[in-house]
Amino acid sequence: MKDKILNMLELQDAMNCKVNDDWRDAGYPWYRAIWTECAEMLDHYGWKWWKHQKPDMEQVHLEIIDIWHFALSDLILHNATLEGAAEQALEGLNQATDGVDLRSSIEQLAMYSIKTESADIGHFATMMQAAELSFDDLYKTYIGKNVLNFFRQDHGYKEGSYIKVWDGREDNEYLSEILSKLDPDSADFSDQVYQQLQQNYPAESTYQN
Repeated sequence: MKDKILNMLELQDAMNCKVNDDWRDAGYPWYRAIWTECAEMLDHYGWKWWKHQKPDMEQVHLEIIDIWHFALSDLILHNATLEGAAEQALEGLNQATDGVDLRSSIEQLAMYSIKTESADIGHFATMMQAAELSFDDLYKTYIGKNVLNFFRQDHGYKEGSYIKVWDGREDNEYLSEILSKLDPDSADFSDQVYQQLQQNYPAESTYQN
């Protein structure tokens, strides 16, 4: 489990560096990204008593993955080494509180993030547990989304030339299909995901007149 956390931390650091080499000194408010994602998650799960709402658990899980990106970044900034960040993450992930409903766990993470201006992995773990998202699923989906982010950057996302819809389907849909067929415990799991995305990515000439 610790090795997988270290792998995710390394990938998150690499992704942040790809966007901005000086990201560690940029002063980005990672905690703010966390609590705003919490609000989006609450909407996907549903909280309005005056209308019928059906929880969209797939979107809830994707929001948890997005929050994990920001939490990993925050952990890196608050530790001298990635090893230290992994230890803190591992400790927090083992501190999930039983019996907390999902809405309350989301609010607790959001409130703590605002209060401390940091990520609390214990509250994150409680939210994961309430949403019935396992660590293995967190790992697999995080790796996949991280690789997709790299893929997007490599294919012109920042410049606006990236093609997000492939033959009528968004790239996220292709990613989900790819992840369902690969073994996340493979040593080259990240490389396999990238290669599969590359194989499915449409040639730009297809979209030219």
